[in-house]
Amino acid sequence: MDIEDIRKICSSKPGATESIKWEHDLVFSVGEKMFCVIGLDQSPTTASFKVTDDEFEQLSSSPGFKPAPYVAKYKWVFVEDINTISQDDWIRYIHQSYELVKAKLPLKIRKRLEI
Repeated sequence: MDIEDIRKICSSKPGATESIKWEHDLVFSVGEKMFCVIGLDQSPTTASFKVTDDEFEQLSSSPGFKPAPYVAKYKWVFVEDINTISQDDWIRYIHQSYELVKAKLPLKIRKRLEI
């Protein structure tokens, strides 16, 4: 997987937007809430995304993962190299992160975005 592959998965989500934040992070959001962040200035390329409470503990202690800086308290994990995760797992993680974030959006925003 590379940045473009992840971008395609994220961009396919209804209401998803893409922006550059903090000068070097590619951020995908829904309703102005992040669901995936890719570090563009890292080698290897890194990423972060939201997971369930149960997965957070498991993934945080798995090789190649750790709690995401600044947002771990919201159950975000950091991937040290995006190439270590299979395409199927990326699709699942991004879908799950998107759904977790979308579920927390106010109804008014979800209706406006038709999601």
